[in-house]
Amino acid sequence: MKSLPRPRPRSLAAALLLAGAAFAAHAADKLVVQLDWLPGGDKSFVYAGLGQGFFAAEGLDVTIVPGRGSADAITKVGSGAADVGFGGISSLMMAAAESGVPVKAVMSLYSKQPDALFTVKGGSLASLKDVAGKTVATSTFSSSNALWPVILESNGIDPAKVKLLKVDPSTLAPMLAQGRVDATINWVTVGPGFQTVLKQAGKELSVLPWSQYGLDGYGWSAMAGDKIIRERPDVLRRYLRALNKSLQFAIAHPERAAADLKASVPEADVAVIAAEFRASLPLLQNEISKRDGLGAYDPKLLAATWTWVAKSMDYAPAKVDPEKLVDRSFLNK
Repeated sequence: MKSLPRPRPRSLAAALLLAGAAFAAHAADKLVVQLDWLPGGDKSFVYAGLGQGFFAAEGLDVTIVPGRGSADAITKVGSGAADVGFGGISSLMMAAAESGVPVKAVMSLYSKQPDALFTVKGGSLASLKDVAGKTVATSTFSSSNALWPVILESNGIDPAKVKLLKVDPSTLAPMLAQGRVDATINWVTVGPGFQTVLKQAGKELSVLPWSQYGLDGYGWSAMAGDKIIRERPDVLRRYLRALNKSLQFAIAHPERAAADLKASVPEADVAVIAAEFRASLPLLQNEISKRDGLGAYDPKLLAATWTWVAKSMDYAPAKVDPEKLVDRSFLNK
């Protein structure tokens, strides 16, 4: 009589599951993600990708690296020190105009420009047009600096009539709180941190976004090196899919995304991080992203972005074709 097959021991089944999990972990594709600055609230969704397992679910082993500005991030992605990264698309356009760079913007995050003037509520600056004769401070390496004289001129203001101080970014909020300057140049995303400092001085923050004074175009974008686009397109596709899930999660749960960032950056303040992410929502979700879809690059708005960059840097309009700096093929895949 033929004997029946013996059932496998439970321990063997468990061992097979563990072996499968170990193989999956071993087989995960490594990916270096280059930030354009230190971890802040606007970047909390990237850390949610780690904390909530969105990257792991796509078979990705992600390492997030802090940076020192958009130009730094673009250089590192272009050199292969990082696979993907983040930065202002205006900085990518400048890099292309100066020497060319093997990097493409693959997903628009901010469909409105983040640049703004921060001042004290009830002070002498109620509008950008009040800035003549005033003193303004900015970070030495801010990407907004190149646009500053152009946005002034487009509003009929002589840049020579505004005193501009270039300082360390950590001193901007204290200088404004102490009344040492009339305004500072910042991205709207850091507003909550300024509010905290000003509140300690009994003052309130007033934000004047440049987008309200004619500055249109794209801002912060997700970027990828030509190498990963060419050699590992499926990895990039999975990364962007996970990144979009991470972004949607952070929009729905800012505090949980902030907690994910704090897990990697223990000194971070969850309340401030969540507030900073909320401050970025009008840049992420607005009439443009609603019309075109999050991540998209509308040709006309992309061309407008380049027009501002060309004016700010005195480039010939034909020096760069902005369409050659974006790759839309990875969106929604």
